[in-house]
Amino acid sequence: MTPTNTATTATTRAEIAPLIRLSVPLMVGLTAALLIGVVDTVMISPLGTVPLAAAGITTAVLIIMISALWGLLTVISVQISQAEGAQDSARVALAFRSGMLLCLIGGILGALLMLAVYPLLGPIGQPAEVLAILLPYWVSMAIWIIPFTLFFGLKALFDAVDWPWTAVGLSYIGVVVNIPANYIFIHVLNLGILGAGLASILSQSLSLLAAWFVVTRAPGLAAYRQKVAVAWSDVRAQLRDSLPLCLGYAGEGGAYAMVGLMIGWLGAEALAAHQIVNALAGVAYVIPLGMAGAVSIRTGQAVGAGRPARLRPILKASFLMVVVWQALAASIFIFGGPTMAAAMSDDPQVVSIAASLFILMAILQIADGVQGTSLGALRGMSDMAMPSVITLLAYWPLALPAAYFFGFVLEFGAVGIWLGYMLGVAVAAIVLPWRFWRLTASFSHGAQRSQTMPAG
Repeated sequence: MTPTNTATTATTRAEIAPLIRLSVPLMVGLTAALLIGVVDTVMISPLGTVPLAAAGITTAVLIIMISALWGLLTVISVQISQAEGAQDSARVALAFRSGMLLCLIGGILGALLMLAVYPLLGPIGQPAEVLAILLPYWVSMAIWIIPFTLFFGLKALFDAVDWPWTAVGLSYIGVVVNIPANYIFIHVLNLGILGAGLASILSQSLSLLAAWFVVTRAPGLAAYRQKVAVAWSDVRAQLRDSLPLCLGYAGEGGAYAMVGLMIGWLGAEALAAHQIVNALAGVAYVIPLGMAGAVSIRTGQAVGAGRPARLRPILKASFLMVVVWQALAASIFIFGGPTMAAAMSDDPQVVSIAASLFILMAILQIADGVQGTSLGALRGMSDMAMPSVITLLAYWPLALPAAYFFGFVLEFGAVGIWLGYMLGVAVAAIVLPWRFWRLTASFSHGAQRSQTMPAG
């Protein structure tokens, strides 16, 4: 091994521990958000296949809204991370305050947009028996978007300034409340699927209030509460930076949601199976998602501190950890999928479809982890536009037509739809790391030139 390779390996190894320290609380915190969805699914499933399918349609569209809003949250997190890396608390305060205003606006617009989508569900072919009971739950989950977005805006501050475990504790307030609230609203008060929506609003709002109390009272965060003048130009600048990211995330989330809507064309049983797989596989995906968040923060801090040599080792270390985890998750889905499906539904057709989808989800794991982590690294470098273009091209012109072809032309059903979607994920998993490698080479050369350039 050459001295250069030895040094690179040592640097990569050195990044593993910091990434674990940052990513583990991010993963645990994201698990809290996903557990709320799992609790909803578990509590709704005794009501039957049609209510479970209603939750599936709602989840499909929520993914688009939350994905777009995640673009705002990512920009806020990157800006705070870069300011923290530069040890500029005033910049942190400005990014945080303007970001929270943007979160409020974005959350309200997301809720209104979801309400506007509801009348389109019938014309695009969703099952009539599902639409007959859907509206109350749909409205409640649209409202839930607002406290969700505001809470994750606050969480961006905790994560970027090395208070991630505080964010975890605040996230689990919602989980603890959501379990009994779901049971009471759904099964004691007999509110049906509306009860699940009301429980989600209540639990997320309590987490938000607790997080706001900590931000405004904790002595350790006093430096970030300093008075800074937030102008609309600051908010517009964040919005401008986030727009390509919102489009990219919405494109990715929209493609995934289209998978759910296509499966809805196959009937309530297929849609219920998709909801089961979506809820349980989402919990496994918190590992690469948390790692992507940690990579974004670590990369942003390295950029803010002017240390380009750290960039590639950060991504290499994250790939190592994500691939190991995703391989483990894949084995769980392959061998445990039928059992998990049977535990969530007593409909034999739903269980059969879900078991097949679990196998495809297992195959998807590693590619999805690589592309998600690469996106996080590129976001940390403030590379917003081109990764969005890459993901949009991978999913819409490629994955969705392939999903329709395999699912309906070749009549492979839900399995075929997922096969087509997997093509887009595979392409993104190849192109995004390649772009990061090219950008880090340019970034390092630029830093070297600036260091050797004579003063004056």
